[in-house]
This record gives sequence, C-alpha cells and structure tokens, in this order.
Amino acid sequence: MTAFELDGRTVEAPEDSANLLDALREHLGCHAVKDGCSPQGQCGCCTVLIDGAARVSCVTPLRRVAGRRVQTAEGLDDELARRWAAAFVGTGASQCGFCTPGIVVRLAALEGRGRPLDESAVRGALGAHLCRCTGWQSIVEAAMVALGLAPPDLGPPRDPLLASWRAQLEGPQFQATSPAVVLGAAAFAEDTAPGQALVAVPDAEGYALARTLGAARAASDKVQGRNSTVHPGPPLALPPGEFDLTLRTSWVEPAYLEPDASWCLPGGVAASPLANGGAFGGKRHSPVPGMARRLADEHGEAVRVVWSREDVVRHGHKRPPVALGLRPDGTGVLRVARTAGSELAGYEAAVAAAAPGISVEFVDIAGPPVAAALRAAGWAEASAATAALNVRAAGGGPGSTVTVTARGGGVAAVAIGADGAVSVEVTAGAALDPVTLRSYCLGAVHQALGWVWREGIAVDERGEVLDLTIRSFGILSAKEMPEVHVAIAADDRWPRHVSDAVFAATAAAAWLADGLAPQWPTRRGARTAASMAAAGNRPHLGEE
Repeated sequence: MTAFELDGRTVEAPEDSANLLDALREHLGCHAVKDGCSPQGQCGCCTVLIDGAARVSCVTPLRRVAGRRVQTAEGLDDELARRWAAAFVGTGASQCGFCTPGIVVRLAALEGRGRPLDESAVRGALGAHLCRCTGWQSIVEAAMVALGLAPPDLGPPRDPLLASWRAQLEGPQFQATSPAVVLGAAAFAEDTAPGQALVAVPDAEGYALARTLGAARAASDKVQGRNSTVHPGPPLALPPGEFDLTLRTSWVEPAYLEPDASWCLPGGVAASPLANGGAFGGKRHSPVPGMARRLADEHGEAVRVVWSREDVVRHGHKRPPVALGLRPDGTGVLRVARTAGSELAGYEAAVAAAAPGISVEFVDIAGPPVAAALRAAGWAEASAATAALNVRAAGGGPGSTVTVTARGGGVAAVAIGADGAVSVEVTAGAALDPVTLRSYCLGAVHQALGWVWREGIAVDERGEVLDLTIRSFGILSAKEMPEVHVAIAADDRWPRHVSDAVFAATAAAAWLADGLAPQWPTRRGARTAASMAAAGNRPHLGEE
C-alpha cells in the first residue's frame, strides 16, 4: 500500500493502481477528479495539487506521491472554493462542469506565488486544459474576478430554473448551474455507479468484464492513444458540375470531455451518459446504456460500462464529412459521407430547412460512424454556405456581418473584425438567464472557429481513425481564442433557440475571413502526397 495525505487526511491505496487518478477515483472515492483522457495527460480534467504544484494525476505514478500532500477540488480551503465557484457561476464559466474542478484547482494555485498575475498568465495556465462548452472567454473572466484582477458583475442573482430553461433550449438537455457543479458534483454516471459493480470496457470480442476498471482494461488490451502526422483532409470528391462556391469538409470529432459511461442494476434503468449536458448530440445514440442494461441482466448484478477516450474516438459518432457545390441562385448538391453504423435520419430535412434548393446525395465510404444528431449537422453546413454565398453576391467579404436564423427562430449576426475579434448579436426572445445565453453563444463561436480553421481527424482507407489523442483533434486553446463580444437584443417574445445560428453564422464569417477556401480545416496546412500514401488515404472518394 502507498500512503499519502489527501485533502488533509492520511490515506492508503494499493500499489497496483494504474496511476494516481486510478487510486483517487477507484479506491478512495474521490470523484472531483475527472477522467477525460486517461492516461493521455492531455485534457487537464484530473488535475490535482501535489505539495502545492498542479499535476495531471492520470500520468502520475502512485509511488511518486508516497508521503506527499495531494489536494483536489474537494479539499480546497472553504473561502477559496467559495470565491472561485462563485466567480465561475457568475460569469457562466461552467456548463456541464466536467472540466471545471481541474481548471479551478490549477488556477487557484496561481494565488500566493508572488508572480505577476494578468490575463496572459491565466491563459497560459489554461494551456494544460481543454473545455468544449464555454469557449474559454468566460473562464478567463471568472479567473480575473476570483484573482481580484477584475470587478465582479453585480447584476441580479441568477435563477437556477431560468438558467436550466435556457440551457435546455440551447443544449438541448437538462443542465444544473451551481457552485457544487463547478467543484465536481454534477453526478456524472461514472461518479454515481455502485462501488462493487462489475466493470465492462470494449474489446475485440465485444466487452471485457472485471471487478476493477484497471483489470478490465488490462483484459481488453486497451488501445493507447496516439497522434498521426496525416492532415485530416476531406474524404469526398465534389459533385460534378459548374458551381459558384464549393466546400469539402473533413471528419470532425465532437470531443465532449466526459467519455461515454453508464451503469445499471438488473432489471433497472441504465444511468444516462448525459448527466449534465447534451454532448452536442454526440451521445444521443450512445450504445453504453443499452449495453449496461443487457450485461446487468445477464450477470445478475450491477454493471458499469466505461469507454476510454480512445474508445470514444474509435466508436463514437462523428460529424459527417461533406462535399458541397452551390450555384449563384442557391441551388446545388451536397454529398454526405455515410458509413457503417451511421445515424443519418433527418439529415435531408435539416438541409432542406436551411436551403431547399440543395439536393443531398449520400456516398457510402469506409470510416467511423457519423450522425445527423451532432450539432446542427447538415443544417449548419447549408446555412453557412448559403449565407457566405449571399454575402459575396452582395459585394461583401472578410469582415462582413453574416446573419443566420436558427430553426428555433433565434437570429444571430456575426462579424470578425480585422483585429480578429468576433462580434455577435443575438435576438432570442426572452433571455431567461443572460449569463447562460451568453455562455452558449461563446461556446458556439469557439466550436465554429475550430471547425472551420483547425478541427479534423485523420481516417485511413480502411475507415480506421488515426488520431486518438484529444489534443490531435485541433480544438482551439485559450491562447488561440480571439476576443468575443456578445450583445443580447431586448426581446419580450417567447424564448427561442439561437446558439446553432451563432454556430453557423460564425462558421460563415470565419470562412469569409479565409477567402472562402475550398476545404476545411483551413489552417492546418496542406496534406502532402507522401503523408497520404503513408496512411493509405484516398483523397477523392465517390467520383462519378
């Protein structure tokens, strides 16, 4: 056994623990530390303080903390924890709450070091973390308030019910907002599973079962994450014909931070993998609840199903790659990649809702499963392309304002200035909770900029995903994220969904900023023939 101090008390953990994170979560019941990528050490969700220094626990061998002091979000000083949690709640810096305990631990450790603290220092510290919900800006704002570098917003207190209502409109999924969520108590499926449940993880035969997560992963020959050097180029060829505007997109990983997980008692209802957020539609068709129920009934006891980050990337649904050709009158053809296990019901209707003149062609290729449920898939591509076409037809270009109306009726107007700053104005009926609405708009801007400029994963000709680490997806970091200004128009009508309109309008504005380059991502460099040959990729699939 290895003994150390955890949040002010002496504890012991078995030396066969895979790492400190395994000891904390699996043996000591400390659920404020989250497993977002273990053991890649790349998401920051499992950050703790070891003798006061921030460390990611998933790559820290347990033996290295023998006799040392380990502190998690659960063990922060009460005043410190209250101050930081209040700042995160007040600025909307926490949505699902999966990444925030680790972020709070690292940022709170900046205090008392005697070093100059400013926004640059905060963004630098955030370089060890990923957040998929908030777009970073509200997190930076929360840190500035908590560190005393900016005054707190003294607006009216937030109403949790109204905040949840707005979150359901934008998610769409129930989402709680509270200091407890910020500090790690959002009741994710992995945090609520019975301690003695059998653990099931994917393997070549289906699922491997064992009494501990470490043993189950050892039995499954877990695939360790890796990066490729292959550029995530678009897999589909353009449709034949003469077009005024063309676009080809790549495979995009939804990259939600909480991996798919569920648990179930025999004959019971499986825990939802959507504990406190919608995962941008990426978990809508997750098989883990059904598998937990089936295995629990088969074995007659509680079963916990856990996907690793690599499992999520290999088996989870992706945003479908497309190849689009648009004519000056707004008619055109949208080719959509269709793979085994895809869930594309409703995709054609989504495209038609944005651009009735665009016909949809599905092209069967090898690749990971894709889904229409992923954030506004089909609708956003058609909306962004049509909006960009209209701006260009009106004589506009980089810096022009792009306006998009969401299917829910909300309207977003987005422009990217010469300095890179993003201006967003939304009309969404009653705001309900302006902090939540603003946070969702910031997150939509972050995802859209990443989608157009950086995000994508490489897939070989057999359909195997080559990029399995969370840092290989191209998600924009806090330092890379431009300043965003969000204005919420006064509107006393019934509340309306708007963040997908922000997502599509920002994508169009970012595309205009890059001269309407014919393929996304636009800022990851050109794929070379050598790298394509090494990966066995076909650059143009689906030719006539």
